Order: sequence, then C-alpha cells, then structure tokens
Amino acid sequence: MLTEDFLSAAKGERTADLALRNARVINVFSGEILETDIAIYKGHIAGFGDYDAHMEHDLEGRYAAPGFIDSHIHIESSMLLPHNFGRVVIRWGTTTVVTDPHEIANVLGIDGIRLMQASAELGPVDVRIMVPSCVPATDMETAGAQLGAAEIERLLKETGIIGLAEMMNFPGVVNRFPDVLEKIRAAWGRPIDGHAPGLVGKDLNTYVAAGISSDHECTSLEEACAKLRAGMYIMIREGSTAKNLETLLPAVNERNASRFMLVTDDANPEDLLHGHLNLTLKKAVALGLDPVTALRMVTINPAQYFGFRTAGALGPGYQADVVVLDDLTEFKPYRVYKKGTVVAREGIPVKDWPLKNFPVMTSMNVTLPEEPFKIKARKDNVKVIGIIPGQIVTRNLSETPKIIDGNAVSDIDKDLLKVAVVERHTGSGNVGLGFVHGFGLKKGALASSVAHDSHNIIVVGTDDHDMEKAVQEIINMGGGLTVVGEGRVLARLPLPVAGLMSADEVNTVLKGINELKKEARALGCILDEPFMALSFLSLPVIPDLKLTDKGLVDVGKFKFVPLFGKD
Repeated sequence: MLTEDFLSAAKGERTADLALRNARVINVFSGEILETDIAIYKGHIAGFGDYDAHMEHDLEGRYAAPGFIDSHIHIESSMLLPHNFGRVVIRWGTTTVVTDPHEIANVLGIDGIRLMQASAELGPVDVRIMVPSCVPATDMETAGAQLGAAEIERLLKETGIIGLAEMMNFPGVVNRFPDVLEKIRAAWGRPIDGHAPGLVGKDLNTYVAAGISSDHECTSLEEACAKLRAGMYIMIREGSTAKNLETLLPAVNERNASRFMLVTDDANPEDLLHGHLNLTLKKAVALGLDPVTALRMVTINPAQYFGFRTAGALGPGYQADVVVLDDLTEFKPYRVYKKGTVVAREGIPVKDWPLKNFPVMTSMNVTLPEEPFKIKARKDNVKVIGIIPGQIVTRNLSETPKIIDGNAVSDIDKDLLKVAVVERHTGSGNVGLGFVHGFGLKKGALASSVAHDSHNIIVVGTDDHDMEKAVQEIINMGGGLTVVGEGRVLARLPLPVAGLMSADEVNTVLKGINELKKEARALGCILDEPFMALSFLSLPVIPDLKLTDKGLVDVGKFKFVPLFGKD
C-alpha cells in the first residue's frame, strides 16, 4: 500500500477506517501474543496501537490471527464451483486458497481453468492458481485435454496464476523425459509443487534438483524427514480421504517448523460445512503442537513459500484478513474479516455473495461396447486393488477369482468386486477392467464421473447389469454420481460442470451426497466415503495398484500389468 494517504494513516495523521480494540494479536513473525489494537485503512492494516478510527469493534480480549491459507487444495473435489466453495470456507477463517485445477483441466483444458477463474472472482476468498503440470497425468490414461510447456508458459504470465502445480509424473522427472523437463523450465523461478509418494535416495535428489520444492504425499515420518532434509517444504495433508497429520506431526520442531504447512488437498462438502483448516489446527494442538506454531503453518509459512507479500500475517501494510478466535484450542472463529470487512460471525456468513449461472461445460463422448464388463477367466489368480481406509494409496493383492461359465465375476463372499474405467472423452470404447477389495457391497453398483485424474467413468459392482445401468445413468446426466441396485437407479447427483461440479450451493450438494451414501450403505458398502475412495482407484501416480481406461497399472513399476497371473 505505497500511497501517501495510507502511509499517512499508518503514521496516525489520517483517521483509520476501523480499529479492532482490545485484541490479543498473534504475531507470526515473532511468535508472540501481544495485547494491542489493530488499525485498518482501505482494507489493509495501518498499524498497531492507539489510533483514531471512524469505527471501532471491541474484541474483548479475543485472539486476532491472520486469515488462514490452504496452500494445496483441488476445489473440484468439493463438487462446488469456487465461489460456492468460498462461501463455505470463509466462515471458518480461510481467506486464501492455492488451488491446482488439474481436475477440470484434464477434462476441458484451458477452458476449464478459465471457468474456475471466473467463478473465483465472484466469491469471498482469494483464489490463487497453480498451472496444472500433468494434463494428462500420464500417458497411461485418456484425458480430455493436453497442456504442454507452451500453454504453461503462457498461463504463468497471467495475474493470479503463481506457479506450477504438483508434478505428479515423478518418473518423468527422475528419468529426464524432455517434455516433462520443458514444463519445469517454463516455470523456472516460480514455486513448483511436488507429488512424489515414497520417493527416496538418488531419485529424490534428482527430483529436488530439478527445482521441485514441496511435497504433500508423505505418508510416513521417515519419508517426511528425508524430503525435509533434501530441502523440500512439507505440506502435511489432512483431507477427507487422506489423513496424515497424526503420523507426520512428530517431524515438526521449533528448529524446522517454518518448512511445514497444513493442507487439505481434497475436501468434501460435509467436512467443509463442519470446518476447514480450523479443524486441522484443533487436531494439531490436541496432538501437542504449540498453537502459534500451528497457526504459522496455515499463515506465514505458505505466504513466504508462495511469495505472498501482503497475506499470511498481521502487520503494517498487510491485507486486513483477520480471524477472531475465542481460544487457541477449538479455533472456532468468532468473527472473520476480509480486507477489513466482516464477512462471517460465529460460523455464519453475513451475506450471500453473487450467484451466476455457468454454462454447462462437460465431456461425455462415450462408446460402450457390447458386454463391456465381461472378463474371460484364466487359471491364474487375479491382481486385486486393495483399499486402505483413510488413504489414497492402495495395496497390490492376489486372489483366486470366482468363475461362472468361463468368466471371472464378482465374489461378494470375499468382497472381491469388479471395477471398471470407461473412457468418456473421445469415444474410443476403452474399458479398463479389474477387481477391488474393500467396498463390501452385497449387491448393486456405484458409478462416478469423478475419477482422478483424467475423470473417465469409474464403476464398481456386484454384477455386470447393474454396472452397465450405473454407467448409462452417468452418461444420461452428463456426469455425476449414482447408486444402482437390482436394475434401478436408487440415488443420483448430477455434476454438469465438467462431470465434476454442481452449480448448486453446498447444502443442496450435500443432501444429494448423503442420499447416495445412504443407498450405498443399504447395498452393504462399508466405507464412510465410498465415492471419494472410488475416485482415487484410477489415479496411476499413487501406489500400488490402479486402473485406468487403458488397463491395470503397477504404479511402483510405472507400467501396465496383466489382470491374471504374474507380470
């Protein structure tokens, strides 16, 4: 705020717009908690201390913290457009998010990124965009678009686009694939996020040497410490599916805390309605982390990593994004200020932000072959994707399949169910087939057009007919989620925006999700978040075994493997 009138207000010569009196200010620079007033002028903090102001708010000794920053999230996973997402998280103190729109980019390319930008401008939260680095994520799946180095370089010149999003193709970096390195060169000098589950040793050294400076995929303490020692910032993920906070928090100490951030990665509507980063802060402190240190991990640490000059702290010249808290244990916001204006009180937004009817932009070009889910049996065992509850990594299992009339079929007694990925972007007719353990379905099928990262249609079921009915319902909706049983559609949630998001607000979306989960449970499903778990079974950059429209992928070997027998 290098203007004469702002500097005059900072000096106390000009009356401030607003003074927050009797605050206990969380100073994330010094680590202190200071009893003082906060003066705000034109949406920015003029200074601390005794200032005259046109308006005063008495905080009555409550804590004033900087607005929270979620430094790694895929907004599409909330199934909400960015402005509707912002209307939910602002009430919990999140005032800035850094998003990687690679979900919608894999479906619609640059048009999808433009849609996200337009929506974000209507909401109350500052949305900063990282350019997707992997569209498609790999050549082992069919996506709806491609972004190369030239597109990345062009997008990085735009306001609000700040760096290169998670480089999921870590084998491409380690093995020095020219097209992958060109993307990194296009973003050189900007933040480049990583995605390298389990990477260690010289491969890790190569990955970091390429300029990749953060990682959110650590699932063990040893892995986090190795990546920290290599110079990476560690984003500790606590999302709706992957929860790594309890495992990784022991890595944080007073000497290295500046290298850690708390992120969600993926968050569903139900979790967002109950809280966002404030819930992660509460859990971190309950696990023994100092509350000021915890707050630094959602404020100044991400701000410094991404180079946000006026966010992430309360200080002269900083944007007046302030979260007022009753305590530093529950972290429930009493009041939230955005640019010096109250936007939420006690978890309730003070107004409705503008709504906009977005054009339906989707991709549903499907050619479904005859008997698409038929699997001709062989004498060998089948490879099985083993779900690990609470994680997006899976196990690589081997089981004896049930065989009827020469075909391998679902076996509900073993919880060995068919899973398939149907290509939806080009009409290729590709159908990848496999088996999965961990859903518990006794009958019926679940299907979704949310299937990371290329977002083809993924379906799991106990019989082929219900699976085909579920896929056809997804096609008819233009994308979404559905539960089918005994040939009938039991529940459905249309997601007409790229097959990923609804244009409705959060309560409408949540009602649809709850109905889906209710019907899934009635069919025997044992997972708390069956559709979130289903969506990650097609992600061929997360170990161990995954399925795409092109076939079964051993992620550790980064190659296709046959369904039956050994490799």
